[in-house]
Amino acid sequence: MLLLTVGVPALLAGVGLWVAAEHADPDGGFGARVETLRTPGQAVLVTDVDRLLRAEAPFARTGSARLRLTARTADGPAFLGLAPREEVGRWLAGAPHATVERIALTRGPLPVRLAPAGPATAGGVTVAPADQGFWVREGIGALEWSPADLAGQSLSLVVMRPDGRAELAVTLRAEVRAGWFPGVAWALLAGGLLLVALAGVLLLRRVRPREVVFVVEPDQVPVLAGRLGVTSLSGLGAPPPLPERQLVAVGSAHAERGRAAIGPVPSRRPATLADLPDAAWSWPPVGVAETPRPAPVDGAAPPADA
Repeated sequence: MLLLTVGVPALLAGVGLWVAAEHADPDGGFGARVETLRTPGQAVLVTDVDRLLRAEAPFARTGSARLRLTARTADGPAFLGLAPREEVGRWLAGAPHATVERIALTRGPLPVRLAPAGPATAGGVTVAPADQGFWVREGIGALEWSPADLAGQSLSLVVMRPDGRAELAVTLRAEVRAGWFPGVAWALLAGGLLLVALAGVLLLRRVRPREVVFVVEPDQVPVLAGRLGVTSLSGLGAPPPLPERQLVAVGSAHAERGRAAIGPVPSRRPATLADLPDAAWSWPPVGVAETPRPAPVDGAAPPADA
């Protein structure tokens, strides 16, 4: 049962990963299109990328997995950049921008929940984003990085036009490449099958019955009988009792035969055969008639005693 408890979940997980691997791209990645992001502001902002991945796509943060984003606007490739949260917050403080609150992983285009952009308070962003020096990763049209390398850092993702103009509409696509995915899938499949097979062998094997021998002191016999739920240990292992009527008949016959054979029953159990009374060994036994001898034929000698 322990092998089945571990092996069945491992086998099911391996099957699930293997089915998912069948839908991977030719290069081994898993890609999905995100719903078009529209905002009257100048940028679309993900405040904390690591927290969003941890909540929505934790598998993208493990091992050597790499995340690639491609973004385009109606005018051409969009700008994508990763930078410290505090730096991005100060830079976009006076610019209208929409904030990504959630990205749901579903079939088809991934739905995005955006917080609407607020009004500009300081004239907005007037400098092209590529001219800023606080970007940790940046790209035009595409951005690729390993979330594991930047895990623990509070980084923000910014998507906007390369020139910083407002009225933004971005077509975004995300792709995850996990090198560990095929190996883990096959390891779970092989391990789950092995554990389930071993469990089947153990459950189907023939079990030899075991004989239990109790060696106890005489004064412990009543305690052992009570633990076993019987009144006496003398009947353990005895053949099943006969029906009541048959038992009475057999008992009566044995009693009559015994009284005829050995005479009166002694008041106590003799220690040896020598302690039996002489009447018990008299021949013929008391109560048993002696077989009559045939009468001699005239002129013939009587038969000799055998």
